[in-house]
Amino acid sequence: MSNIRNPIEAHAEQFKALSNPHRLALFRRLTTCCPPGTACSAEEAVRLSVGQLGVGLDIAPSTLSHHLKELHRAGLVQMARRGRQVECWVEPDTLEQLAAFFGGPSPQP
Repeated sequence: MSNIRNPIEAHAEQFKALSNPHRLALFRRLTTCCPPGTACSAEEAVRLSVGQLGVGLDIAPSTLSHHLKELHRAGLVQMARRGRQVECWVEPDTLEQLAAFFGGPSPQP
């Protein structure tokens, strides 16, 4: 999550980040293998390059970068350089926290 200590404020920042249709589409693309309430290891998490994420969104690369930075700042998306590309993914814990916020089932150990 972000640097905000209060969980309600942290969730508010996450929902603010997701209120943009492009950011919501990016987040959804990254959550396709880890639906809330299911166990998904970091190895199973969908990892896509920035270029792959932008396919079909019809936005400029600089705008795509801005949206990913906002998702990262809100604690929704993780990013790491791998060679010449930057990979993006969603940690399973993030999905579990969002599911718990909405009263979803807690993941099984």
